[in-house]
Amino acid sequence: MAAKRRKLSNPLALAVLVTLCQGPMHPYEIAQTLRRQGKDTSTKINYGSLYTVVQNLEKHGFVEVADIERKGNRPERTVYGLTGAGREEMTEWLSELLARPVKEFPIFETALSLLGALHPDEAVTLLEERVKNLEVQAAGERGALEKLYESVPRLFLVEVEYQLHMTEAQTEWVRGLLEELRKGSTLGVEGWRHFHETGEQPPEFT
Repeated sequence: MAAKRRKLSNPLALAVLVTLCQGPMHPYEIAQTLRRQGKDTSTKINYGSLYTVVQNLEKHGFVEVADIERKGNRPERTVYGLTGAGREEMTEWLSELLARPVKEFPIFETALSLLGALHPDEAVTLLEERVKNLEVQAAGERGALEKLYESVPRLFLVEVEYQLHMTEAQTEWVRGLLEELRKGSTLGVEGWRHFHETGEQPPEFT
């Protein structure tokens, strides 16, 4: 079954809907809650566009004005709450994302698809650098996760665990690719090297 075409597709909109499940909030409070709960590590949060996202959610009937806060001389703050339609949209959207794998386009995958534009030796050097960076990243993620386990239930850290496992899996895969490139055992490596060193297109590449 094809995925339902949604009125809003920005993941930040879904994060806002889920956040408002905790109770009505004004946009600044939504942003602070997302940050405090670490959702900025799993969702690209542009705080400048958050107000626009909230306005679009209101336009489509997913959130509504719940209150107007007035405190002293401060500007008024509009508090938004989740509507029934918003709760339904949130549930359907989140369920779809969890259940149905979709083709994503990570930038590293793009770079790998274009790897042949570089000399094999240069590619090896760059991938070695990537492994070092990934190892540092994984160590940082592991340390942060262990610290979070002390105060946050694991249920609310599963996306952090996933990030760490993906970093570790990528590190292991790149190491394997590097070993093959160094040995020259990957099919096509010799033709790849020949092309960069002579400018001649090998038969297997045509």
